Amino acid sequence: IAPPFTPDEICKLYRKLSLFPALSRADVGPVITSQYGGKYSNIYTEWSQCDLERNENVKFCKQYIVFHDEKTVVYSGPSGNCTEIKGEVLSRDSPSGEMKAVVRECSVKGEEKQFLEIWSKNIKAKSIDLTALKKHGKVYEDEQFGCLVWSHSETHLLYVAERKRPKAESFFQTESPESSSTGDEDEMGTKLETKEKTKVGLLQFVFYEDWGEALVGKSCPVLCVLDIEGNNVSLLDGVPEDISPGQAFWAPGDTGVVFVGWRHEPFRLGLKYCPNRQSSLFYVDLTGGMCEQLSSGDSAVCSPRLSPDQCRIVYLECGIFGPHMQCSRLCMYDWYTKKSSVVVDVVKRPGEDGFTGIYSSQLSPQCWSADSQRVLIACPQRSRKDLLVVDISTGGITSLTAKFDISNWCILNIVRDLMVVSFSSPNCPPSLVAKDSQEDVSWVTLEEAQPQKDISWQILTLSPPTDQDNSQYRKPNSHFFFFVCGGPHSVIVAEWLLSPSVLCRMGFAVLLVNYRGSIGYGQDNVLSLPGNVGSQDVQDVHFAVESVLKDGGFDKQKVALSGGSHGGFLACHLIGQYPGKTHNLHYCLTWVVLNLPQVKTPVLLMLGEEDKRVPNKQGIEYYRALKARQLPVQLFWYPGNNHSLSKVDAESDGFMNVALWLVQHLCR
Repeated sequence: IAPPFTPDEICKLYRKLSLFPALSRADVGPVITSQYGGKYSNIYTEWSQCDLERNENVKFCKQYIVFHDEKTVVYSGPSGNCTEIKGEVLSRDSPSGEMKAVVRECSVKGEEKQFLEIWSKNIKAKSIDLTALKKHGKVYEDEQFGCLVWSHSETHLLYVAERKRPKAESFFQTESPESSSTGDEDEMGTKLETKEKTKVGLLQFVFYEDWGEALVGKSCPVLCVLDIEGNNVSLLDGVPEDISPGQAFWAPGDTGVVFVGWRHEPFRLGLKYCPNRQSSLFYVDLTGGMCEQLSSGDSAVCSPRLSPDQCRIVYLECGIFGPHMQCSRLCMYDWYTKKSSVVVDVVKRPGEDGFTGIYSSQLSPQCWSADSQRVLIACPQRSRKDLLVVDISTGGITSLTAKFDISNWCILNIVRDLMVVSFSSPNCPPSLVAKDSQEDVSWVTLEEAQPQKDISWQILTLSPPTDQDNSQYRKPNSHFFFFVCGGPHSVIVAEWLLSPSVLCRMGFAVLLVNYRGSIGYGQDNVLSLPGNVGSQDVQDVHFAVESVLKDGGFDKQKVALSGGSHGGFLACHLIGQYPGKTHNLHYCLTWVVLNLPQVKTPVLLMLGEEDKRVPNKQGIEYYRALKARQLPVQLFWYPGNNHSLSKVDAESDGFMNVALWLVQHLCR
């Protein structure tokens, strides 16, 4: 148990560990031959870091240089210092590397505007005021719909934006004398211009349904094309009216556009963390405006990626309805035969090779090998996140990282078989490495983070007791390690996490639990939870805690429980189903449970004012019910934050309140 910490000491520790930045992107430039014959490429990276003084996550870039021969990297190192990125919404290099497109937001004379810039070498060749064109609303920058893609000819740019809405006016708005004296009259003597305003007036208070949590205001996406030479923006025709398009790219030969279309009828459902919404792969022809559906209409698809030889498209596919996150198929569409095939199928139970299936909602923007024969995927495999190479002709899978102690690998880019990858572990912040895609080639470090030597960790493998077995899906081994994960169909992998790291530095032992139903263990493991929510998952967490307390030499009277989203739901169940077993609770963003009379635990709640996934009124009612029973309870309400409470102010303030709550109730 940690000694008492003052608020200043906790702040200092949190501030120190929050300085470690996170990697978000890497681009590999073209091959350049030096005057001495050596070949090298520049690597552009983007990072984000919490700035507590400015109360925002700042984004910055840094470049590296990599010398390589035909097979391996022979030298690498940084090229210059970091530079903060201001106002960039999206950016993308052209295929040749000669140009760069940037969508930028800025304020001009008090008006918020979006510009599309074209940079050529060291000059800004074009700056197009998208707001002034009034062709569409704001450009989409999210991973769900957004894209910024150069045509293969480098003459056009493709992006997604909100459809422009008609100006809404009141039925009773008075026209100016100038406008009332113009316009034709129909046979009833009514001004046609006035009739049009009446139609518009009908839209003044119409409800526009958006795509939910983290996609607020994104309702009707449209595909937009910029003709770079003519500075003209056009909206693509042919997309069905009941489809929301996104994740688009240029078809081979620039003859049209391939995109994912989500069906938004009869109503839109939240897509964030829920990729199981009915969707298909589509192709719209640029000349005739004809739209063709390329994949089946009874599943959910995402992340289509065109091979370097422009012959095949790989994409992820999963079932609709059911668990919101589940095992996916890796599918492939042959552009010339027009046939689809399954490269890697759903894995119900891991086989002897240990492969548990594909659990990713996004493939890397670049995931193909140079010969168009292999695809690289980063996805959870139990409590690790490994890099897997898939042979598209055989479906064979090889792990590039299973033999390493590091347990969280993320592919940032692969160009000409040069892979740029980040990795982390619970005691090691993100580092940046590169290598050729060959299995026997060593990793070359570009940016190394120093491990935190005073934090140790391990993965514990536990099997539920016989009386808690779910015979329909066998009795799987669950990996429990160091908070209760949310989801419920998500997973905690052994990666660098700020809050647990600070708690460990304060002297607390932290247990993170993946219960049955978490992804990364096989599809049967995911399907074992529906119908058993509130029992199987609760029992798994309780069993994990009891097992660690039994063998770890901890004080059983000094136990705290924390969870967000479904983890908060489980925390409420645990303090109700096992009263007195946990001394203290941090709870946020979840449902009220019915076993309230048994609760004896001091409760800390945190709610986001703009939560669109779970009604925050339920948390308020739970707070009031606990107060009525005169239990120690405190509620924190975070304006401007949604379900995840991920803004800098909420995340940092939330942690401080959790830490002080622990000190108050445990360290005395």
